[in-house]
Amino acid sequence: MFQSSDIAKLILRLSLGVLILFHGVYKLMHGLSGVKAMVISAGLPEFLTYGVYVGELIAPIFIILGLYARIAAGVLAINMLMAIFLAYGFSFSLAKYGGLAMESPLLFFIMSVLVSMLGSGRYAVNSK
Repeated sequence: MFQSSDIAKLILRLSLGVLILFHGVYKLMHGLSGVKAMVISAGLPEFLTYGVYVGELIAPIFIILGLYARIAAGVLAINMLMAIFLAYGFSFSLAKYGGLAMESPLLFFIMSVLVSMLGSGRYAVNSK
């Protein structure tokens, strides 16, 4: 009846999508001024700032629904790489309590890669 791998894919998708969606909604409500400053200071074009909305609002909704989840997770993975680059510069420095400073975006990146590799599973809008 229930296949554990499909349930695991659903839990992974829901966890990733919901947690990232909170970040996107926050940025939608409070603006992108911090992200814009980091993008400009890195010497990148300002319009790339709006990719945050694609990566943290649209992609998570697709991931949650299981609608083109592999592609959406790929978009989110790129978004997380950019977040790591802009906020931490790929430095493996430690945070105040011993974990990596870039721990959260790194975990989101890894989860995105896993969804991209595994797909959405049976419990999705466009399941196969």
